[in-house]
Amino acid sequence: MSLQPLRAALLLSASLLAASPLMVVAQNAYAEAVAPWMDRTLSTDQRVAMLLAQMTAEEKRLLVFGYASGDQLTQFDPSVIPGLNTKEVVANVIPGSAGYIPGIPRLGIPAQFQTDASMGVRNHLMPRTSLPSSLATAASWDPQVTEAGGRMIGTEARLSGFNIMLAGGINLLREPRNGRNFEYTGEDPLLAAEMGAGLIRGVQSVHVVSTVKHFSINAQETGRTTLSAQISEPALRMSDNLAFELAIERSSPGSVMCSYNKINDVHACENEALLTDTLKRDWGYKGYVMSDWGAVHSTVQAANAGLDQQSGFPFDKQAYFGEGLKRALLDGSVPASRLDDMVRRILWALIDKGVMANPVAKGEIDFEAHHRVAQTAAEDSLVLLKNDKALLPLSGRKQILLVGSYADKGVLAGGGSSSVSPVGGNAVTGLEPKGWPGPVVWQPSSPLKALQAQLPKARISYLSGDDLNAAARAARSADVVIVFVHQWAGEGFDVSLDLNGQQDELVRAVAKANPNTVVVVESGGPVFMPWKDEVRAILSAFYPGARGGAAIARVLSGKVNPSGHLPLTFPASEAQFVHQDLPGGDLPPNSSFTVRYTEGAAVGYKWFDLKGYTPLFAFGQGLSYTTFRMDGLKAQAVAGAGERLAIDFTLSNTGAREGKAVGQVYVAAPKSAGWEAPRRLVGFRKLSLSKGQSQTVSLTVDPRLLAVYDEATSEWVIAPGTYEVQLGAASDDIRTRVKVTLAGQRFAARQVKAVP
Repeated sequence: MSLQPLRAALLLSASLLAASPLMVVAQNAYAEAVAPWMDRTLSTDQRVAMLLAQMTAEEKRLLVFGYASGDQLTQFDPSVIPGLNTKEVVANVIPGSAGYIPGIPRLGIPAQFQTDASMGVRNHLMPRTSLPSSLATAASWDPQVTEAGGRMIGTEARLSGFNIMLAGGINLLREPRNGRNFEYTGEDPLLAAEMGAGLIRGVQSVHVVSTVKHFSINAQETGRTTLSAQISEPALRMSDNLAFELAIERSSPGSVMCSYNKINDVHACENEALLTDTLKRDWGYKGYVMSDWGAVHSTVQAANAGLDQQSGFPFDKQAYFGEGLKRALLDGSVPASRLDDMVRRILWALIDKGVMANPVAKGEIDFEAHHRVAQTAAEDSLVLLKNDKALLPLSGRKQILLVGSYADKGVLAGGGSSSVSPVGGNAVTGLEPKGWPGPVVWQPSSPLKALQAQLPKARISYLSGDDLNAAARAARSADVVIVFVHQWAGEGFDVSLDLNGQQDELVRAVAKANPNTVVVVESGGPVFMPWKDEVRAILSAFYPGARGGAAIARVLSGKVNPSGHLPLTFPASEAQFVHQDLPGGDLPPNSSFTVRYTEGAAVGYKWFDLKGYTPLFAFGQGLSYTTFRMDGLKAQAVAGAGERLAIDFTLSNTGAREGKAVGQVYVAAPKSAGWEAPRRLVGFRKLSLSKGQSQTVSLTVDPRLLAVYDEATSEWVIAPGTYEVQLGAASDDIRTRVKVTLAGQRFAARQVKAVP
């Protein structure tokens, strides 16, 4: 078959996308005639096989080697891949982006344009819309929220020229001080998977490949490139890897990013047990594994272990998948069949996710519409943790004082590769650090201005809080005081849970002067609150995104009923941490060390249950301006490949206004089951209910959530016995319980099918 006409046909496609539907249909028909792998009536596997058969060895190697962007590209040796035009690569990279992989125009394979990350398009040259942090949207306990957010940021990626989005952080929150906790989706495998999968589905719904990351157990930033995470295979399969497994099943991401760290002394990106045995064999994953930027340490070991694409060169020390891979293929240390598998997986993602059939084309972004998506996500995610004497909402208050954390200007965002440059500019400039992982970004959504708009009849003022005495004096004359506190976190460093500066002293001074004190917490994760009992109300906002100030104002004013629930546990003190001293925290930079995850699969609330600790705020906690009843709980065992539980319950709004309820279902196992902790979250559902409305919910529990992993047989095992099903509004607020008997079962990992 002659492929010469194909190049012209495919290069024409981008311009025709803006033309009439008839022209697009005609162009597609022509492309399919000359290139059968463009025929969308065929299966993805058939199309991939046809296309792979047409590729030369050099073209295959082009697809498995990726470049960073910016000035770093000018530093690499153009001979790393023979025939590669360095100037051409530099010219084609989108400035300020994450990375680039050249395309193969003669076959219609597009270049891969990569952008960070889960909150939105990160590019200091491109102001874009920021979602709330992933931890914030996980607090919505509603996958529809994250899916809508993913669709929005995926759309902005396409309109910015990107077709690969490094979005989909799933790592469990093992270490509360982790500087990147805000990028992830909570401490429980089911919740993290469901919320992360929603984002991935949204991104990929607009034909942009999403990347689930960082695989695996990338639990802290301190020593992230040098530490070895020590954990047993069963514990890993029942915790972090279970979150990845469920998320992949529920969203089919085009790519998986392996992490910087070692797992049991083997780098994640050259870990055959992780990438081949678990991901590709047991889970049947069909997409490709890309490295994190600088996470590759070898050619032969990495390629044969299951790494499919080296990303972000020259972040790595060598072009391992450049000239190194060519030599390995020639001497047979990496089989040609392995290269074919690497390329097959990349092509599968590009075809299956519609990247090849839908070329990216830069266009105008409707920022107003996209900011509304971000605001809605924030409104669903704000968590009301305390509201004594119904201090909130603020309706009817005449004089309101806001204090601290630049609440007159904007809301805080996290730092590093997920930081989105705001439309309208950084609201607070000049803060340290100005360089990486900064600059510190404040989204220009002022809580002060938004609250003034919501309550036009109230007298609302602001003080910086720098002068504690002045803040206390002003507080005495206000009807209510709202103190904003913050914790900045980001990539490359871990944080203390103590608020920095004199923020704790500020809260106490204001609360002593005026008992009607509300605290709004903007943070990357949990923080200590030594003043918890001294204030009337606490609202956790995490990092609330591009319209965070507006969302906070609408919740405080009562225009929106808060419905967020914590996706993590807030510890009361460091004595409750698994590691009271941060592993590696006292070592020089670049030191190698081991982190022993002795808690195994008992992450978060499971650890607290196991140890009998009382947290500051429990997993799942979140208050509302209305009240809900949870009853009618029924549970029945269902036989099959992996014994399942069918659960029904009823949620009712018993209060005076509309609200959203989250029914959380936990199961407690008999001791003979060998669980890592007394109970597990096995299901949840969020419903919007009008005053007096009731609705019945039906859930099916995935059998892996009832089982333990048997490493000796590579099977999941559900122990026979009597289990207790619990329904509640939080892990520490169980409303009703029922018993159910399970017969017990063994089943292989590959027998399980995801619960719809």
